Amino acid sequence: MQKFSLNDGPGIRTVVFFKGCPLRCRWCSNPESQLRKPQIQWEPRSCIHCHHCEELCPRSAISFIETSGKERIRIDEGRCNACGRCVIECPKGALSCRGVWRSVDDVLQFVAQDKVFYEESGGGLTLSGGEPLLWPEFCCALLGAASAQGIDSCIETTAYADPQVFRRVASCLDHMFIDMKQANSSYHRAATGVSNELIKANTSWAISSGKDVTLRLPVIPGFNDSREDAEAFCGYLKDVGATRVQILPFHQYGEAKYEELGYDYELAGMRSLHAEDLSDFQRIFIEHKLDAYF
Repeated sequence: MQKFSLNDGPGIRTVVFFKGCPLRCRWCSNPESQLRKPQIQWEPRSCIHCHHCEELCPRSAISFIETSGKERIRIDEGRCNACGRCVIECPKGALSCRGVWRSVDDVLQFVAQDKVFYEESGGGLTLSGGEPLLWPEFCCALLGAASAQGIDSCIETTAYADPQVFRRVASCLDHMFIDMKQANSSYHRAATGVSNELIKANTSWAISSGKDVTLRLPVIPGFNDSREDAEAFCGYLKDVGATRVQILPFHQYGEAKYEELGYDYELAGMRSLHAEDLSDFQRIFIEHKLDAYF
């Protein structure tokens, strides 16, 4: 959970990150949120490679491999149950557990601590991830409890969810931020593991139902940054009834996390983008009378 966020909805917000995501975007900046369960994360700069964690793991889930002349950890997620023994016994504190089980009351108590800031700024609670819609019961219970205290609510979602689940959670929300990653469904599947038809249908329903929806477009070099992509996105926006889109230039904020989790990262070393790199891309949306901003 993260306090004082300014980029996850209106005003000052507290963001609750959920673990688990049905997509596997190659550029994901929060890879620690992909699995639904807690997992172990490794800090290579603190590790002294004593292999104590490997020796004591009761499930033989930890091993070390050598890549490009450097030794790095490999954690078998199928074996690891995040018991935390390695975290406790690491002599240098190089291991940590990402993800904890929380109750609705526990989360609400944390969120409600900053009500005065929400009231002054028009902020509130934002559900993020991962994909919050994988936990609909928890989301609805938390959102209902927050609403009872007058706390504004928002979600950051892929919109890849059963329509009934999507609509149920959406009915509890004040704002929705929905990702739009690729207009072409085949390309979308190749880069994320799923097609975009369900996402598009849920997005269209949310907008037609009068929800406060903002579409977000992460621009990834070589995947969706061409003029042809921009033109296709304009058609997508018009299909779902949207008139505005927030453009999110590709960044490498999450690159180090892949090594820390023992994952391979396909986009390692790729140059980050900035707003000035995408002025021509943005102009195409404006030419189509769409509000495109950074």
